[in-house]
Amino acid sequence: MACICAIASPARKLIRRLSESQIGAIVQTKDSTKKLIAASWIQITHDIAISEYFDYMDSLVNAYDSVVPYSLSEHLLVHANPWIIDTLANTDYYRMMARDSFVYDQRKLLVLKSMDSIMIPDSLLAVSLMNSFKKTHLDINIPEFKFRIYKDTALLYTFPVRVGKNTKKYLAMGDKITDLRTITGRGEIVRLERNPKFYNPVDQKRFYLTKRDDKKTTLMPQIPWIETEVNGVRNGQMIHPTTNPKTLGKASSNGCIGTRESDAWIIYYYAPLGTAITIRYDLEIHNEIGTNVKLKDIYGYSQ
Repeated sequence: MACICAIASPARKLIRRLSESQIGAIVQTKDSTKKLIAASWIQITHDIAISEYFDYMDSLVNAYDSVVPYSLSEHLLVHANPWIIDTLANTDYYRMMARDSFVYDQRKLLVLKSMDSIMIPDSLLAVSLMNSFKKTHLDINIPEFKFRIYKDTALLYTFPVRVGKNTKKYLAMGDKITDLRTITGRGEIVRLERNPKFYNPVDQKRFYLTKRDDKKTTLMPQIPWIETEVNGVRNGQMIHPTTNPKTLGKASSNGCIGTRESDAWIIYYYAPLGTAITIRYDLEIHNEIGTNVKLKDIYGYSQ
């Protein structure tokens, strides 16, 4: 089973690092070991586009990880500043079009603006967020075409998805006849590809453009792709955005789990490495009002 994703690209050097004077300027309270014990704010001094967003966030993590008494990460930093997730989600091509704004190159969109501020969380908030990550679980029910995010038993989000086709096909990427059905089981998130490169799994040719549902052509967006390990096996099954949301609610992929662009940003920030995931095939479910519903057996497993 393969998908149109990139294998991890070489890491690039960080394009920006904060100076020692910038670090000292924002620290409000330190103890004798020079560890941050109170929340502090960083003022962004220049506009940051999506193309440089991850490098900028990495530079913040690199600068402040040695200052705070906990392990600072991009995911923790963004959850302390949830408006960032909303801003990223709003770069969705179709959300932009709904606002009469055609975007050919999503990487040029601004997500952090000069004079915005980012909070470095205090220890109490950081510990709370890290405990929350440990309680997060991703759940996908294939015949329901639904992706859910839970914290313990509390449902946080429900998203529509597309899943793998009910067929087998030769894919040059694996050089074999491949079962395209999405694989079920339990596992975890094992890789986050923040700057994917795109290859057609059928012929292994790289591509850069996509035709949208409105027939317009754009560059492929830079939105993270998420690799799963299911039943102890890394089989190339990814969670990633589709540029054609008309395919959601259908068995239309090469095995991967496709989402809206906006939803992919949310899922990414709720899926740090090690996050638990269940991919199931339950035909009998309860709908929103508690009624029993029998779903269509899209893969013919009950026959």
